[in-house]
Amino acid sequence: MQRLLANPEAPIFDAEDAGTVMRFLTAYLAMTGRQTELTGTARMQERPIGILVNALQELGARIEYLGQEGYPPLRLLGRTPQPATDEFTELTVRGDISSQYISALLMVGPMLASGLRIWLTGKVGSRPYIRMTQALMQHFGAQCRDLGEVLEVRPQAYQPTDYTVEGDWSAASYWYAMVALAPTGSHITLPDLRRHSWQGDQAIVGIMENLGVNTEFLAGESVRLTQTGKTQEFTQDFTDCPDLAQTVAVVAAALGVPVVMTGLESLRIKETDRIAALQQELAKFGGALTDKGNEHFRVSSHDFQVAGQTVATYHDHRMAMAFAPLAMRGPLTIEAPQVVRKSYPQFWNELDKAGFVS
Repeated sequence: MQRLLANPEAPIFDAEDAGTVMRFLTAYLAMTGRQTELTGTARMQERPIGILVNALQELGARIEYLGQEGYPPLRLLGRTPQPATDEFTELTVRGDISSQYISALLMVGPMLASGLRIWLTGKVGSRPYIRMTQALMQHFGAQCRDLGEVLEVRPQAYQPTDYTVEGDWSAASYWYAMVALAPTGSHITLPDLRRHSWQGDQAIVGIMENLGVNTEFLAGESVRLTQTGKTQEFTQDFTDCPDLAQTVAVVAAALGVPVVMTGLESLRIKETDRIAALQQELAKFGGALTDKGNEHFRVSSHDFQVAGQTVATYHDHRMAMAFAPLAMRGPLTIEAPQVVRKSYPQFWNELDKAGFVS
């Protein structure tokens, strides 16, 4: 994202395999009237974007598909501004899609002459990410209201101000996994993680209590994780924190703790079909992710062993990082380890510092 924004005159923007970049830039470039192309990796060109494009077209953007209808790559041809009125410009958007579509629309809302009112239909997933978007928009001067099924943004220029970016709870989840799989009493301290966070993946704190990891919030926005060894079977809805599903599935299988997982619908349209990828890779160790019907999946394992297996990563950074903590139990190989550059480029260096041998 930094690289692309630093080159505003580029004739082609390549989002590579980053869904956030693809979706946020689509809205940003469209609403700023840019004439350019936006593309990504082969897998990115299989990930749907039609709902966002349709919404932007309703807002006056001129966008064409360069390949399959509803999927990147895109050609952006500018925008026809809509006149200001006393009423919000209104959109109706499904709530059961990626929250990134909704965040992308919210962030361009202040740029519209009449602001924006978004009606959400159906089950709304990843609600914490929507709230985080609104909170940060307000920090930078936007006026937002969350009325449940209705989101409103008034026309308002953003204002520059200072902000300290907090640590990433999604990245922290892999260190929780390492503590969970370590000997009883093991501990680690992680910096820059806030008790009061807008991030949905802070749910890892409560989830990992079931898998034997206690969290202590310390002064200076850091947390101390301690392995207690106390585990229990549980059910978890991942609707608001889908990026934690792989981490939890791997740890639960390794510990032999049965877990029923729901809210995994969005996993099939991520960097890979994460449900299929988990099923394939867990089986190599003696674990299973079983479809129980009605969008319920059960993690289980039998004679789970780590003994030199090779994990395929499917061009998915979270597959690499979710399975890496199994090195606490034995040797394994992670294919295409460079995939972590998408969200945690220093991941392997940090593991080296922690004493892992690579």
